[in-house]
Amino acid sequence: MSKSPDQFAKQQQVNTVRLGFWTFAWLISQATAVFGPTFLWQSQLITGIAILINLILGGAMIFANIRHIKGMDELQQKIHMDAMGITLGVGVIGGLAYSTMDTTNFISSDAEISYLVIVMALTYLVSIIVGQARYK
Repeated sequence: MSKSPDQFAKQQQVNTVRLGFWTFAWLISQATAVFGPTFLWQSQLITGIAILINLILGGAMIFANIRHIKGMDELQQKIHMDAMGITLGVGVIGGLAYSTMDTTNFISSDAEISYLVIVMALTYLVSIIVGQARYK
């Protein structure tokens, strides 16, 4: 039995809110794990616990993302999966090239993971926008 359009929209909203919650929880745990040892504590044990919590919340965020995508219609799933594939390729190929530039001293600064995360986020965002425009 299929869902009515209203039920489908309500479930999408629930999935989006759930994904937002887990993403925010993961983001806060990431900030806590990074900045906690500098500003809140000096214990390796607490740092390890903070990182473990971050990993657990990251896993919950991944499962919320899967549920969110499974709740989309087929076209939206295709757009998001294409964007994820492009982002994975950019992340792996670009990340390895960036790391190689660092290890071979082709660039004078150290390769920072935060730059790779920004490039991947922007790649995903642009890929979604292009995918939406392509199928309008």
